[in-house]
Amino acid sequence: MELQFSGQTRVLTVSNQKGGVGKTTSAVNIASALASFGAKVLVIDLDPQGNASTALGVPHNAETQSIYDVLIDDVPLADVVQQSPESENLLCAPSTIHLAGAEIELVSQVAREHRLRRSVDQYLADHVVDFVIIDCPPSLGLLTINAFTAASEVFIPIQCEYYALEGLSQLLGSIQMIQKHLNPDLHLSTILLTMYDGRTRLAQQVADEVRNHFPGQVLNAVIPRSVRVSEAPSFGQTVIAYDGSSAGAIAYREAAVEIASQKTQSKEK
Repeated sequence: MELQFSGQTRVLTVSNQKGGVGKTTSAVNIASALASFGAKVLVIDLDPQGNASTALGVPHNAETQSIYDVLIDDVPLADVVQQSPESENLLCAPSTIHLAGAEIELVSQVAREHRLRRSVDQYLADHVVDFVIIDCPPSLGLLTINAFTAASEVFIPIQCEYYALEGLSQLLGSIQMIQKHLNPDLHLSTILLTMYDGRTRLAQQVADEVRNHFPGQVLNAVIPRSVRVSEAPSFGQTVIAYDGSSAGAIAYREAAVEIASQKTQSKEK
């Protein structure tokens, strides 16, 4: 299956300050699924843990030039981008352990909130990419603020668990603050329900509650709890490459088709 892409780059930041909601997993699997449909996708790993880099099979040891060098030393983004072995359409700007100190080092930088945006804009001036997907750390510090300032869309994975909506108001408040002061184009475009266990009434209740709160943003596709999805990163792969016929891979591909079809709405608030 090939999807049509408009040639206009969409920049999504994947964020949720609550850990363990499938944030990085969703970022890399949506990226991989979009790439499998013919989109050119760049994943920017902005999480010091570097899990997105691992899942995409991209080297990110301490000696690797990484997104840290882009943010702190003004290295061009093109110099750190690597191709994932998974697909020629899938690119990654890796994270290294140095990024852990970047929050502190960014404080003294000029235009500290705009450093990622400037780098992305320079890169896109010379490279054709359909999607830029930024994987954020599970916090609301300067790295995440850089991601929000660089993106036009926010993509929130939400776990189908009891405290799913807790902390979401804080995240939405942060998005509004960024809209007001740094990036008026930013808007919440996509919510993906993850770790869904259809056997429990709770999962269904959480899904219903999220859909009631955000009727226009929640994707129809739901990501099930899946051993395959959990296993894939330990093999340096996304679940799309690791077991493309598994329930998790099929669900991520369905979600990717929905995200791709949002194109016309991507500038709407």
